[in-house]
Amino acid sequence: MAEIKDRENALIMETTKGNVVIELLPDLAPGHVARIKELAREGAYDGVVFHRVIDGFMAQTGDVRYGNSTKSSFNPGRAGMGGSDKPDLKAEFSNVNHSRGTCSMARAQDPNSANSQFFICFQDAGFLNRQYTVWGQVIEGMENVDKIKRGEPVVDPDKIVSMKVAADVAA
Repeated sequence: MAEIKDRENALIMETTKGNVVIELLPDLAPGHVARIKELAREGAYDGVVFHRVIDGFMAQTGDVRYGNSTKSSFNPGRAGMGGSDKPDLKAEFSNVNHSRGTCSMARAQDPNSANSQFFICFQDAGFLNRQYTVWGQVIEGMENVDKIKRGEPVVDPDKIVSMKVAADVAA
């Protein structure tokens, strides 16, 4: 496994395609990093599907309301329309480029509408810069992200098996 410099600011995301390690960027987006960690520690992302995956662009997940395949509220037709029961986040836009492996928050038209959904870029998507909040970077397992099943919506989607803050996992 990649050397994790700061285990409190790293995620270990187990997907149906393999493990992905994400370095969190709290200096860039403190509110968003805090939310992602809070939801991960609650187990909110465990079982959530990758509901929108566009080849050559990104893989989107994180709808803890309608996208959790282990809950009675799971609704594949509505996955991508929900968030968490927590309030939306204020945008924390930066000049960081949306490059391969960048983790950024999904949102509606309102820049301050990010909640729990996020996406991982497959390749450079600089046109998103300064419009979406970058909160992390994949440091290991990008080849597993590349294997995630494509679709809008995805039929029989891949999912997050578990997502944990690295500090909470035995090293």
